[in-house]
Amino acid sequence: MEFLELAKARYSERSFEKSHPIEEEKLSKILEAGRVAPTACNLQPQKIYVLKSEDSLWKAAKLTHTYEAPVVLLICYDENVVWKNAREEGYNSGEQDASIVASSMMFEAEELGIHSLWIRGFNSKLVSETFELPENIKPVLMLALGYPKATSEPSPRHLDKKPLSDTVEER
Repeated sequence: MEFLELAKARYSERSFEKSHPIEEEKLSKILEAGRVAPTACNLQPQKIYVLKSEDSLWKAAKLTHTYEAPVVLLICYDENVVWKNAREEGYNSGEQDASIVASSMMFEAEELGIHSLWIRGFNSKLVSETFELPENIKPVLMLALGYPKATSEPSPRHLDKKPLSDTVEER
């Protein structure tokens, strides 16, 4: 499948088949897609926690809605490794780097027939406390992964895209 077709086909899954685990070789490919993703100055500040034990998944579900995904990736960045912009005090590329890594993994998952859901509806401080993250590790998002239920379908809003003229402007 060409990339644009893949990007158009992918949708946010909210109906995971909890009893269908992700094969380890497929999970490894997804994680490898994140490992090779570009980051600012190639500093690779990402830190990915693979949540798949019953206890970890229960903790994640208490923090946000994970829709019973059999695997949840907690995607963070290391504040001690991240690129810092010398031209703007306080700015770093951590969230962007983590988002690029997550996007690469999300599309690799789709290529492998595994659906995903980008999750940001959580309190970062509670995530850090719950998973006992070091102070320098900053949570950015969770990526729920799994096979869809047979009844799964995209939200009606999935195909409701603005025209390019509404989002792109030449200067």
